Amino acid sequence: MSYKIFPNVQIGKNAVIENFVIIGEPPRDRNEGELPTVIGDGAIIRSHTVIYAGNKIGNNFQTGHHTLVREENTIGNNVSIGSSSVIEHHVKIGNGVRIHTQAFVPEESILEDGCWIGPNVVITNATYPLSPNVKKTLKGAVVQKRAKIGANATLLPGVTIGENALVGAGAVVTKDVPPGKVVAGNPAIIINDISDLPY
Repeated sequence: MSYKIFPNVQIGKNAVIENFVIIGEPPRDRNEGELPTVIGDGAIIRSHTVIYAGNKIGNNFQTGHHTLVREENTIGNNVSIGSSSVIEHHVKIGNGVRIHTQAFVPEESILEDGCWIGPNVVITNATYPLSPNVKKTLKGAVVQKRAKIGANATLLPGVTIGENALVGAGAVVTKDVPPGKVVAGNPAIIINDISDLPY
């Protein structure tokens, strides 16, 4: 096997780590092993995944191929992050979250228990990119419990997607979505209630 695990990394029992994985990569201005990295039992880390230092990850964590997880995130149990997805730093991910292929989750985002992020979803966190104070005003989205974000949707900075809400494929969400509502379009508008869907 050919992978690299930096100092101060703790990996639980029965982990599978495939070739060309890097775990515990120090972020800029940090030394090797300075930030502890913890991954729980039963992890499956697929080839070419890079997990930076300082992450606290629960049990039964899975990544696809070429997944990038930046530093100092908190990730719960039974979380899956798909191939070529990017999780930036200081993100909070609850239990049972499913993030599909090529999703982008920026810093200061919160994904609560059981939410579902479809393929190619983009969450943003900078209202005015490259503005002088942009780093001080970053605000990611909050995706509440069991909400579902359809493929290719975009969430603008600071929006909250309510519990059990559904964001349609390709939607651009510019304002909060109430719990249990279905939104679609650009800009996204309410088109239905979850309780009225035939499933």
